[in-house]
Amino acid sequence: MRYLQSNKDLQALRSRVISAGYASATGIYIESAKGAVLRDVEGKEYIDFGGGIGVMNIGHCHPKVIKAIKDQADKFTHTCFMASPYDTAVKLAEKLCQVTPGNFPKKVLFINSGAEAVENAVKIARYYTKRQAIIVFENAYHGRTLLAMTMTSKVKPYKFGFGPFAPEVYRMPFGDVVGPEKLKDVFIKHVNPEAVAAIVAEPVQGEGGFIAPPPGYFQGLAQVCRDNGILFVADEIQSGMGRTGKMFAIEHWGVEPDLITVAKSLAAGMPLAAVVGRQEIMDAVHPWGVGGTYGGNPVACAAALAVLEVFEEEDMLARAQALGEKLKQRFEKWQSEFKVIGQIRGLGAMLGLELVKGANREPAPDEAKKLQAFCLGRGLLILTCGSYSNIIRVLAPFVISDEQLEKGLSILEQGLAEVSD
Repeated sequence: MRYLQSNKDLQALRSRVISAGYASATGIYIESAKGAVLRDVEGKEYIDFGGGIGVMNIGHCHPKVIKAIKDQADKFTHTCFMASPYDTAVKLAEKLCQVTPGNFPKKVLFINSGAEAVENAVKIARYYTKRQAIIVFENAYHGRTLLAMTMTSKVKPYKFGFGPFAPEVYRMPFGDVVGPEKLKDVFIKHVNPEAVAAIVAEPVQGEGGFIAPPPGYFQGLAQVCRDNGILFVADEIQSGMGRTGKMFAIEHWGVEPDLITVAKSLAAGMPLAAVVGRQEIMDAVHPWGVGGTYGGNPVACAAALAVLEVFEEEDMLARAQALGEKLKQRFEKWQSEFKVIGQIRGLGAMLGLELVKGANREPAPDEAKKLQAFCLGRGLLILTCGSYSNIIRVLAPFVISDEQLEKGLSILEQGLAEVSD
């Protein structure tokens, strides 16, 4: 077969061999990437404001990560930790116990993806509490496997046509100032608190629209959990690994989760996820009760160890804070200039622009699509999110240069002018 050189050729082949359900946001095919820049097979470069959906916080192909991957691959790529364990997984578990919030003994379970992390956190919570019910939130996104899909809020595309769903999952509003009172209302109208194993929450909702709660919200929810013997689980898959300026977003509120899920930027593109939690909870499950063939893959663990070294050596949290401040300043300026912009959503360098239209400020998904296409045509990759797909989210790598950031923001500004009323 001839070597495919163009996006058009690859798109044609893709349409013949890849499931239509496995869609992509663009029709460009990446040949290489470095830092905050993608290069497609035709040699065109794109500034990356999507970061592989929050996976490349420290940038594409960081030299330390690439070296760690190559060095481990030269030794071995797989033995299955459950059959023949190795040091990279143990050392990484030690590091995760140190960097996650909570001054108490912790333990770690490694799996492959964010959805797996969520499912295993629920399994562990149910085993420990001997309860079945789980409470989640409107606008939540927790994954695409059966239980995680059930816990996810948005119907289409994530749940449409895939029922029946998992039982004992209950939903409540997110982010309102009376969150703890609403939770008590859930206990009266929907599920007895004595039946609830855990409340699972994204500290900043990702796919749901980059929604951050008001001050005191999580402190109140955590207290209600403690009062009722319910575990508090923080889903930090998108909001973690420095994205909000703290290593984990829940740290902004001083709350120490019983369990925390980590994935995405943990291993800078290698498939790796983890559940980290209180020792007594993580040890409750019987031996062999959790696990998987590829969980804690040695190459992925080596990459994650390198990622944590990069965070320390290059002060990635300070970079994230600086990036967030620059984005917020520019977004606030645009908010006063463009009628199409509603709210500025998120926290730190996890920011999104709500696009609205009309006198009633209704969601503007068509304008978001047009803006996305406008930017892509000029060399900027942006992604949308939100229940109405009208939020432009920014997940740019922390290593983006000032020049690249300014160029990307300039393109985005031009696009906003095009789609604004």
